[in-house]
Order: sequence, then C-alpha cells, then structure tokens
Amino acid sequence: MCFSASASFSAGAVLIVIGIAAIKKTKHPSQYLFASIPFIFGVQQISEGILWISLPNPDYIQTQKIFTFVFLLFAQVIWPIWTPIAILLLDKRSTRKRFQKILVSAGVLVGVYLAYCLIEYHVEAKIIGHHIVYQQDYPNYFKYFVIIFYALATIVPTFFSHIKSMWILGVTIVLAYFISAFFYDQYVLSVWCFFSSIISLSIYIIMTKLSKVHEQRLSNKSL
Repeated sequence: MCFSASASFSAGAVLIVIGIAAIKKTKHPSQYLFASIPFIFGVQQISEGILWISLPNPDYIQTQKIFTFVFLLFAQVIWPIWTPIAILLLDKRSTRKRFQKILVSAGVLVGVYLAYCLIEYHVEAKIIGHHIVYQQDYPNYFKYFVIIFYALATIVPTFFSHIKSMWILGVTIVLAYFISAFFYDQYVLSVWCFFSSIISLSIYIIMTKLSKVHEQRLSNKSL
C-alpha cells in the first residue's frame, strides 16, 4: 500500500483474516487457490509495511533489498501466474477451460520473464512524496508485451469464468487500475496493488455464494 506503514499492516491483517475466512468456505480442492488470494494479498501488504519502516533507516539496507524483492515477486511474478490458474480450476465447462489455458500460458510467460528481470536487473524502493516508488531498470523493448500479457493473465480470466459474479471482480480491478494510473501516475504499482487487495475482498463474497450453491446441490440430492 502507498500511504503509510500502519495502513499497510492494518490492511494486511484484515486481508489475512478475510483470506482465512474465504478458505474456510471452500468445498473442493479446486477452490483453494482462488480463496487464498486475499490471504496472499495480506502477506504482500505486510511486506510493504516492513518496507515503510526500513526504507528511512540506512542500517536496514539488507531488509530493504529483501522486502523490495518480496513485494515485486508478488506483484510481478506470482499474480500473473496464480490468478489465471486459480480461475481455471473453478471452471467446469470444457470450452471455457480451453481459452482459460491460453490465458494461463500468457501468465506463465510474463511471470517467468519478469522473474528473470527481477533477478538480473537493478530494483530499488524509495519513499517519494508520501508514496513508495519501485525503480526497476528493466529493458523497455518488451514493455508493451508485458502490459498486454499481464492484463490477459490477471484481468481477462474474470470475464470468461462460468461464475456469474466473477465479471464484477474484473471490472473493479480495471477501474482501480485506471484510477491509480490517473491520480498516482508515478506510483501505479504500489497503489494498484493496494486497491486490488481491497477489491479481492469480493472473493470472500464469491466463495460464500459458491458454498451456498454447493450446499443447495447436496440438499437437492438428499431429497
């Protein structure tokens, strides 16, 4: 999150609690990856909270490097791979699963590429203007392909899921990105991750609906 250490830790704690509650709603192993998204966002926000504390203190340079890497690992590597796989596992219709697999491939490609960049190129976090800025010396020649593939992996799957309410998650994530890009142009990565973590609370609602559908099916079978 971009605003303060206390806000990051608070959001992280809330998201971890919501994530645990969402995981408890799961009725099938295929739902675990999707249900755990809020929990993972919580861990990511806590890692940025640690950055808020360590960045002003030069004695914590190693801590800064570690948690800069951890935050970017979540934001740039884990999410484009985790998200499409989690939604793919929820789908039961073969026609949609075929397209979802293409989106998973896009996520794996961009995730692997960004993992390579994260390891090979210089990255640094700084507090500028009451926000955390992530400076990354990645090559520019694949910039637009990265943006497209990242969007294909993290946003598009929500619009092709058989779960009716999933598209709302996709729309809100898109809106959050544009709000972040418009108002916080220099800090999109940090701010968008914050908004996305708040949006992921809707995952608990989706898991609640899936749980109710499962219970209704069991009830109908028993009749």
